[in-house]
Formats: sequence, C-alpha cells, structure tokens
Amino acid sequence: MSVVTRNLLKRSFLFAPSTSWSLTFQRGKKMATTKLTEEERTKYLTPLHEAGWTLVSNRDAIYKEFICQDFNQAWGFMSKVALQAEKMDHHPEWFNVYNKIQITLSTHDVNGLSQKDVKLASFIEKVKSS
Repeated sequence: MSVVTRNLLKRSFLFAPSTSWSLTFQRGKKMATTKLTEEERTKYLTPLHEAGWTLVSNRDAIYKEFICQDFNQAWGFMSKVALQAEKMDHHPEWFNVYNKIQITLSTHDVNGLSQKDVKLASFIEKVKSS
C-alpha cells in the first residue's frame, strides 16, 4: 500500500461518523417524533413562555430574540446551540445581525411543535444563562 493511500485511509477513518451513528443510520432507526398534545403544550410551553418565548402567529412554532454584548458573544452562543442541534438532528431557523439573534423553532417532520423544540429551547435557555 502506498504512503498516499495509507494517509487517505487514515484521514477517512478519522473523519468517519461515530459507530453509534453509523449503526443507527444503517439500521434505519429514527425516533418517532409527534406533535405536542394540548396537555404537553400547556405543561412544556408555559415555562418557555415565562422565559420569553412566544408563539408564532401564522404557524405552529415558537420564537425568541436574544441580544448579546457583541458579535463575538453572539457567535459563541450560536456555536454552542449549533453543536447541540447537530447532536439532536434538529436545527433552528435563525437570523443573526451583529449582536442580535432571532430563533424560531418548529419540527418540519410533524408540521408543528414537538418535544425536540421544547428540548432545544430549554438547552438554549441554559446556554444563554451561563
């Protein structure tokens, strides 16, 4: 095996997905996601509403705007959220200008709010308060 081939194989191995991700993907397992029930909406959205999250008027989604000290703090905040979003395979709709970040959460697979949105919003609140 040539040095070039060996180095390419090493690099491919280093950047390969984790074993657990591969097995989950290969077996086709995906956790079932469902829309929040009315009881769940009351239970889980009330604390988020108290933290400043609002329902979006024209769709089943939640929204919040965050203001950071400067762009660097905003970018760091978004980076932490992005890493968690990747782990959850649930990505926010967001918009950033300088120190302002606008985040909308909704689960496209169910065309509305799900536990994924609640979990990600709760994580975002923890990051913002740290």
